[in-house]
Amino acid sequence: MLNKLLQNKVRIISLIGLVLLLAIIRAFENQLFYDPFLSYFEGDYNKLPLPEFNSVKLFFGLLFRYSLNMILSLAIIYILFEEIDLVKFSTVLYVLFFIVLVIAFYSVLYFYTNKNNLILFYIRRFLIQPILILLFIPGFYYQKINK
Repeated sequence: MLNKLLQNKVRIISLIGLVLLLAIIRAFENQLFYDPFLSYFEGDYNKLPLPEFNSVKLFFGLLFRYSLNMILSLAIIYILFEEIDLVKFSTVLYVLFFIVLVIAFYSVLYFYTNKNNLILFYIRRFLIQPILILLFIPGFYYQKINK
């Protein structure tokens, strides 16, 4: 087992580095991204009105953060499974999820204003956090062991 660990030390170090980069993105989110909802959702958001925001800046902030998380997540998937087809498939899924989630986010934001803040919270959570990788890794692993 120790030999196997030593053989895979580059992969293990790479995985640790990528996970640390995901943590750094989270740690410096206030400095890196435009998102007036960061502080809004820390408080009692069900009783507060929505914060003022610039839709275009918010979209590009979400896109930038989602893209960083996606790139790091795809790298993690590649290192874990070493299959480029899984990375391609994951890329398509990430792009489709982004499109659906952004449409849902702005729909809730503009059409439901303060009525569905919890839905807005969870849609935004999928956009800003690398949650999808937590779904993809077990799914791909299950698929791999059943081949």
